Amino acid sequence: MHPMFAPAMAAALVAISATPAAAQVDNSAVAGPTVPSGPLEVRTGPLPAVLTLAQALEEADARSPALAAARADVEAARGRLRQARFRFNPVLNVEVENFAGTGPYTGFNGTETTVSVNQRLDIGGRRKARMTLGEAELAAQEYRFAIARANLGQQVRNLFALGVAARDNLALARENEARAREVSRVARALVEAGKEPPLRGLRADAALAQATAALRAAEAEEEAARRSLAALFGTDIPPAELVGSDLLPPPPIVSASQTLDVRLAEAERAIADAQLRQARAEGRLDPSVGVGVRQLRETGDRALVASLSVPLPLFDRNQGNVAAARSDIQAAEARRNSVLTNTQAAIANARAALDAADARVAALAGSAINQAREALRLAELSYRAGKSSLIELLDAQQAYSETQAELIAARRARAEAQATLERQAAAVGDMEAAQ
Repeated sequence: MHPMFAPAMAAALVAISATPAAAQVDNSAVAGPTVPSGPLEVRTGPLPAVLTLAQALEEADARSPALAAARADVEAARGRLRQARFRFNPVLNVEVENFAGTGPYTGFNGTETTVSVNQRLDIGGRRKARMTLGEAELAAQEYRFAIARANLGQQVRNLFALGVAARDNLALARENEARAREVSRVARALVEAGKEPPLRGLRADAALAQATAALRAAEAEEEAARRSLAALFGTDIPPAELVGSDLLPPPPIVSASQTLDVRLAEAERAIADAQLRQARAEGRLDPSVGVGVRQLRETGDRALVASLSVPLPLFDRNQGNVAAARSDIQAAEARRNSVLTNTQAAIANARAALDAADARVAALAGSAINQAREALRLAELSYRAGKSSLIELLDAQQAYSETQAELIAARRARAEAQATLERQAAAVGDMEAAQ
């Protein structure tokens, strides 16, 4: 730019950069759960050889690819909000007139040069609408991250419960196999002593074969459970052993309206509201003003020029997008009501399942398992003494194994019901901590 234009252009830029009162923005944000900024560093390397439930939850937070993807989505929403805060760029115009003509306008003798800056004014509130929408979308993305984390925790708890059940079933299968092997040995001894017919020995051998097959199946199921748990962490090398219990502390009582799913539905309703405001803003008029300097080469004089341009809304006033945004609000409200109803049902069902599982565990872990164990002990003593038949002993063994298996299944059902309630209650602690 020629030095003679600098003072006038500086004044023009200062005048245009002043923000109209209507364009001032309310920076109050729609708040979602607190999510640390910056990319998530995903932990790599082998898992601990011995894994507890608390360690599994911590490893999942640090390793899960799904959680890393959800964190990246939050960062993308923050970037879009940052972009929404920028104002319209000014436009620099340079016009050269009256050159390369004829007569007095030959060459550049009569040239007129105009340098101006034009600025679109945000009188219609486009920037505020963009920022409001960006804040609502960021809040929704933060809720999605919290939901992904809560879902991951529920998956870890469920798979850990599956692993613990598989571990206990494997221990039971080993116990059954060892007991069947001992019964087979005793039966052969009784057959050789003439106290049992050969058919009883074959029956004991068949029971041993069944117990061995069940043991191999339990071993495969236990390894598959550990591999499924490791897959949540993004690794194919499972921990060598799961230790501890899958029993969680009593889950807190949570209102369905405070759950993450309902909060996300409300955030999506806020997005629909912001989209309506943005659609209305897009239909308003935003004039552009300009100021510049013109130089007349023939006389060497300079003069200021000013311009104003206003679009004429003869045809397009964004009516279609406004109508669509209104319908989107109705759809978002309906989805929120549906999510609330489904969440209330899920919480009630989980509490009923937890109560039933608690009662089942209490019954089985108390008198039922003790009676089955005592009956088996007496049957073994009686069989070794030749006072009862092999069939009676096998029946006692089966009754004890079935009671143990039912207890393991009841504990797993209780852990899964607790995991569901923990998933629904994830909002309580997160929201209180965020506030």
